[in-house]
Amino acid sequence: MKAAFNPGKNIAIKTPAHEYAQVVHFYQEILGFKPLADNASDPFESVCFAFGDKVLWIDKITGLSQSEIWLEIISDDIAAAKKYLEQAGCHIRNEIEPLPDALNAFWLSSPANIIHLVTDK
Repeated sequence: MKAAFNPGKNIAIKTPAHEYAQVVHFYQEILGFKPLADNASDPFESVCFAFGDKVLWIDKITGLSQSEIWLEIISDDIAAAKKYLEQAGCHIRNEIEPLPDALNAFWLSSPANIIHLVTDK
């Protein structure tokens, strides 16, 4: 059975530590996006902004050489989604960042190396 997939509400820009302040300044001061209250306990510094009906996360990542965009996908059946994606030759990438134990999710890489959080929430 093929699982259903839909866009999630979160977009993350993983930002090198040396560019973090400038990126936050760009979205907050230059574009005028409104920061949201921190709604997750990340292991790194981050700022969230309202981005239409999405949440834009700017995450400060030590050791990163360039920014990366990470997207969220919602599935109605995580087990079926993972099996389907693996059978389709996709790469599950759970080693890239720990997920909370209570989160029913996994990390997926697209053929263009864009990271996706596949979750049921």
